[in-house]
Amino acid sequence: MGLDKVGAPGTTAALALLNDAVKKGGIMASSYVGGLSGAFIPVSEDHGMISSAACGCLTIEKLEAMTCVCSVGLDMIAIPGKTPDSTISGIIADEMAIGMINQKTTAVRIIPVEGKDVGDMAEFGGLLGSAPIMKVNEYSCEAFISRGGRIPAPVHSFKN
Repeated sequence: MGLDKVGAPGTTAALALLNDAVKKGGIMASSYVGGLSGAFIPVSEDHGMISSAACGCLTIEKLEAMTCVCSVGLDMIAIPGKTPDSTISGIIADEMAIGMINQKTTAVRIIPVEGKDVGDMAEFGGLLGSAPIMKVNEYSCEAFISRGGRIPAPVHSFKN
């Protein structure tokens, strides 16, 4: 579509265009529309995604931005095994917030790989493929996560 690599500026817009085309094509091709048609972005299952993540062009933050316009969420992302639980919880909370605000299904399949660090590769085998261990933001969110609670539904209208 004109991007050097997945993760370059414009990636989220390109993904939005792709998703829109898939959904419109599905509507035109079927008298029954349903399911979660659209792009899924599993890092370990696509050569282009693996390549972009390995060279640092594709980051977890860019993947999170892309989930605002794709079908599912953060998928098959390998991170260092030493990543604190609170950081993983913060990543999950961010994705939950995206789903709640956009009124859509989101999910997180993030894999802390013991003994591996940024730049290493994790081999999952078979259809699960392989993935580079991606850098995780090292600033703490522990105080926020330890507050507990929930993410409330947003106000969508002030009209009756």
